[in-house]
Amino acid sequence: MSGSLPRTVAGLDALPGVGLYTASAVACFAYDERTAFADTNIRRVLGRTILGRIATDREAVELDARFGSKRQPARWHHALMDIGATICLAKRPRCDACPVRMTCRYDGVEGPERRKQSPFGASDRRVRGAIVRHLAMSTGGVKLDALRRGIKDARVPRLVQVLAREGLVEVSSGSVRLPAR
Repeated sequence: MSGSLPRTVAGLDALPGVGLYTASAVACFAYDERTAFADTNIRRVLGRTILGRIATDREAVELDARFGSKRQPARWHHALMDIGATICLAKRPRCDACPVRMTCRYDGVEGPERRKQSPFGASDRRVRGAIVRHLAMSTGGVKLDALRRGIKDARVPRLVQVLAREGLVEVSSGSVRLPAR
């Protein structure tokens, strides 16, 4: 790459380790690109307001594409996220303080419980982050065994290989390091 990030969702999504949600959010917030995406708060606000219940990921993205701001997409998404984080709360929504309460279809009753996301502490993301953080603090390469002992997780060898395939780390002669800049 030429030292700068791509400016489109497709270009950002093509980067190793970047998914569609992150690519869309970066394109929206950094480059004000009109793109539809939905986090937990956006799913809750759009879903409750328009459907009367929390939207699925697919529904929320479709609603966002249909109703999102064409002129100020970043401001639109910030507003949805803020309303979801401060007013349209998961457990005890503050409907009396909601700026869209007059048109909202939510009646205070949710459908069946959705599957809970696994705790971040048990996810591969946490271990991947720990590997990169550990390597960033070292001055050179770190032996794989030392990295596994330092992070204290059996997934380290497997995730080092995944990070290497994605181009985020380099493995050579039993040592792991961040790619040269």
